[in-house]
Amino acid sequence: MNQQSIAQMWETYKTLNPDTPKVYDAWPFGNTNEMADKLAALVLAGKKTATSSNYQLYEVKGESLPHVGLHNIILNGAGKAVAIVVTTSIEIIPFNEVTEEHAYLEGEGDLSLAYWKEVHEEFFSAEFSEIGEVFEENMLVVCETFKVVYPK
Repeated sequence: MNQQSIAQMWETYKTLNPDTPKVYDAWPFGNTNEMADKLAALVLAGKKTATSSNYQLYEVKGESLPHVGLHNIILNGAGKAVAIVVTTSIEIIPFNEVTEEHAYLEGEGDLSLAYWKEVHEEFFSAEFSEIGEVFEENMLVVCETFKVVYPK
């Protein structure tokens, strides 16, 4: 992570928005630099306004779940801050109940639920294999929507 770019973006945002909370997360999308670049570009273009994550990994890693109002600094593949988004909704549902609307809001591929399921089953399967677990259709998914607040 490029801590300097993260701190710089956050300070600029706080100057413009004095009521900003003190807490934020900084992270890239995906599991490769290429994927982080691609998905960050979709966020900046306004095409990606949602994301999904593996509920079980929050428990395994002892991390807090995202919540409405959470500020996230999105990083590119080089770990540089490119945008700040605020979580607008969270829903925890089984993989096999993710909706067409959520798949569309993720902004990836052809925007279909079929595409979403294909790429996310592969992604979640890889995550599960790292912790000695196996992907199942009824696994819980954290479906998060967000809005870009910086840059506007």
